[in-house]
Amino acid sequence: MKVVVYAICKNESQFVDRWMDSMEEADQVVVLDTGSTDDTVEKLRARGAEVTVEQIHPWRFDTARNRSLELVPEDADICVCTDLDEVFHPGWRAHLEEAWEPGAGQATYRYTWSFNPDGSEGVVFWYEKIHARRGYRWTHPVHEVLSWVGEGKPGPMVVADGVQLDHHPDPTKSRGQYLPLLELSVAEDPEDDRNAHYLGREYMFHGRWDDCIATLKRHLAMPKAVWRDERAASMRYIAKSYAQKGEGRLARDWYLRAIAEAPHLREPYMDLAMLLYEQEQWEGVLYFTGCALEIQERPRTYICEAAPWGSLPHDLRAIALYRTGRKAEALEEARLALSLEPGNERLRGNVALLEQETAGQTQ
Repeated sequence: MKVVVYAICKNESQFVDRWMDSMEEADQVVVLDTGSTDDTVEKLRARGAEVTVEQIHPWRFDTARNRSLELVPEDADICVCTDLDEVFHPGWRAHLEEAWEPGAGQATYRYTWSFNPDGSEGVVFWYEKIHARRGYRWTHPVHEVLSWVGEGKPGPMVVADGVQLDHHPDPTKSRGQYLPLLELSVAEDPEDDRNAHYLGREYMFHGRWDDCIATLKRHLAMPKAVWRDERAASMRYIAKSYAQKGEGRLARDWYLRAIAEAPHLREPYMDLAMLLYEQEQWEGVLYFTGCALEIQERPRTYICEAAPWGSLPHDLRAIALYRTGRKAEALEEARLALSLEPGNERLRGNVALLEQETAGQTQ
């Protein structure tokens, strides 16, 4: 079975050695460099990658991905698309080959998109950028996805348990190009619900609250917008935007709609708990954090965020219990929060304070 890694890059010299170490289990590595001015190309070639240098004008991620895919030889059995700031855990190829089956179309595998300051995992979901050689093309100028363009139906998706890819990005890189590319993407395909959701979210990132609200309300009205997790995320972003505009009642109402839309997710409960925390509505904080903690199965989708699965639920509960005079219970929650984020000095200080105050009560 021939496994080929392909990637695009520009000015990523700092990642070359780590990336090539990670990709060495592949039979071949091909890279499209889109205009590096550092020594990325030289370092990649020295490590054995086959590098083609070609600038993409106007810039689009799908065009660049498709050009890099064209560099993969036709006799490849499995194509593995990664970026230079990503790293596979050792043994990934064996796990992939074990999962792959004749006629398979794509593989899904575990992806850690971000890490917390203490090195623990942040946002984790399952990725689908490994695919068969024929029948696939990348679509959309940004947040590009693999689309089936071959005859008939694509082969089945296999689950590659044991394949783990970590993302360690350059924090200095700007994402300023995302917004105009998302606006272009929606203009090209206005009925694509996924792009409408992404555009509304991007407006939120840029503090364009009214644009966020209008775009995501349009997303929710689209006939194809049926995935409940993403619909709930749109409702949450609308709520966040209303909160930023000082319209707390509307924010609360939209958070409640998000909970009703996807009661199986922690995120809507925790967002509402945070709003109530800011309003010092402590019983509400306890209720909605409790609802969140009842959800034990972490989703595999990109909608899953880090904070609701970290120390935050217990941290908010500790504060709410303390503010309502239940210090012994607050100490239990504070200890749970610290156990999930042991490097957090504020949480450590909370535990110390509560231990001191509860010890004084029992004397």
